[in-house]
Amino acid sequence: MQPLYTFEICVNSVQSAIAAQQGGAQRVELCASMPEGGTTPSYSEIMLARQSIDIKLHVIIRPRGGDFFYTPLERKIMLKDIEIARLIGADGLVFGCLDRQGNVDSSFLKELVDASYGLSTTFHRAFDMCRNPKEALETIIDAGCNRILTSGQEVSAEKGIPLLTELVAQAGSRIVIMPGCGVNEHNIAKIAKETKAVEFHFSAREKMASAMEYRKSRASMGGDDSIDEYSIYQSTPEKVKKVIKALQS
Repeated sequence: MQPLYTFEICVNSVQSAIAAQQGGAQRVELCASMPEGGTTPSYSEIMLARQSIDIKLHVIIRPRGGDFFYTPLERKIMLKDIEIARLIGADGLVFGCLDRQGNVDSSFLKELVDASYGLSTTFHRAFDMCRNPKEALETIIDAGCNRILTSGQEVSAEKGIPLLTELVAQAGSRIVIMPGCGVNEHNIAKIAKETKAVEFHFSAREKMASAMEYRKSRASMGGDDSIDEYSIYQSTPEKVKKVIKALQS
């Protein structure tokens, strides 16, 4: 009997969230600043995403890019973001935190989980930066999280299959291990077969040309002229369907 799979699409906009639903996903993770690994989206983006889709809406709670050791002020921001995301319709929250030594910050994680009471919680890829993944898994379970998003501490989930397989076995039914990072139509079946994971996280984004006609070639908004200012990356229903079909078939 084929397992029941859950597909979560990492989306960078309301439009991408709509595309995820149209493509057959059961859940989205809404983020801003995807090139930085995702930061908390604006409140209007969360509200409009909630109004635009019927599938589950999870929101990343991350005040900045970079590492996962947070200052007292950043911690206050994260807790306030949880409060507001709840009020405006999030079904779940996605966060992670480490201490200076690279261990899961168990006390702050428990605070985040307690603040999220009643909502689904995912410990994000801060897990892939931790010192000891098997110890971290137990700490995250003890804190009460529902799932862990991880590439198996590698540059992609496909490369992380060995550790992902061990984590799925260690977790058992206590928490969901959700492979993510580089999951696509070419490798999702392999990842599922070898790891026995049943939830998958991918972006299904495609490059789209900007509708701008006038283009300024000498200036760059990010100060890096290697960045393409006139391309937009969005999830598409076709790409979502293609990845899902590759596993379900």
